[in-house]
Amino acid sequence: MPPRRQTCPTDPPMARLSAPDLLATALPEREVILDPILSQKSLVLLYGPRGLGKTFVALGIAWAAASGGSFLKWRASRPRRVIYLDGEMAAVDIQRRLAMLGPAPPDLDFILADLQGHSLPDLGYEEGQAAFVRSCGRPDLVVLDNLASLAGFRAGDPDCWSRLQRFLMLLRRVGVAVLIVHHANKKGLQRGTSRREDVLDTVIAIRRPADYEPRQGARFELHFEKARGLLGEAVDPIEARLETDAGGRARWSWQPAHQSELERAVALLNAGLNPSQVGRELGISIAKSYRLRARAMEKGLLG
Repeated sequence: MPPRRQTCPTDPPMARLSAPDLLATALPEREVILDPILSQKSLVLLYGPRGLGKTFVALGIAWAAASGGSFLKWRASRPRRVIYLDGEMAAVDIQRRLAMLGPAPPDLDFILADLQGHSLPDLGYEEGQAAFVRSCGRPDLVVLDNLASLAGFRAGDPDCWSRLQRFLMLLRRVGVAVLIVHHANKKGLQRGTSRREDVLDTVIAIRRPADYEPRQGARFELHFEKARGLLGEAVDPIEARLETDAGGRARWSWQPAHQSELERAVALLNAGLNPSQVGRELGISIAKSYRLRARAMEKGLLG
């Protein structure tokens, strides 16, 4: 592990603004990439159990952003340059899934570990980050699929979030949005430290519906566990389903989830469970279960 960087007298001073100066500064609005969930400089985490459809969702988001199209209930206003970095799947599997989506948008590029003549660089280290920048330039959106195969693997350090976070913040400063795909642990929560949520704008959990049957294939729910700047219907959980037509083309459909997380939490709280127990039952963080209880109290839903 490289030594921790120490602050030294040669570091430049930090810029400082008074509150009136900050209010008077003309700051550009963040352009929307995929309305409303993904904007310029967004840092988004999509996580869930293996085999549930995370890569399908990530590819759908990348495709919509690069083509100026739509995915589920989200729409892009114009094509964006997208880099999709995959560190785990066989290239032929990515190729098959890509073919299901239709004519490939020219602004969508892939870097696949399976097609490299050498190992991908570890994004948890500065040299890996520099190699990534040299290879990708400055896209509008970067998709990292998935975290465990792209950062921290070199030194057996699966939770190298502090080092990677500095790189993500650098990408944000230059206007790049990042979608990170990550695995869930055995309890259904995101694997590793929960402090990575601190810097993220949005955290989306993918889960099986309670009435799911294996014959239904790719059917799942998407829940917004953190949504900075998103309100109302934008963060309501949805149920998505992927089917294929006679020509092998993907056909996505979606509807509101049958029962919202808040409704499920209210039922459990009114049944006598505490927030920690609610979190375990719903497969969400304890912090989120406390937020749900607070919302339920504000709405007068608790008996």
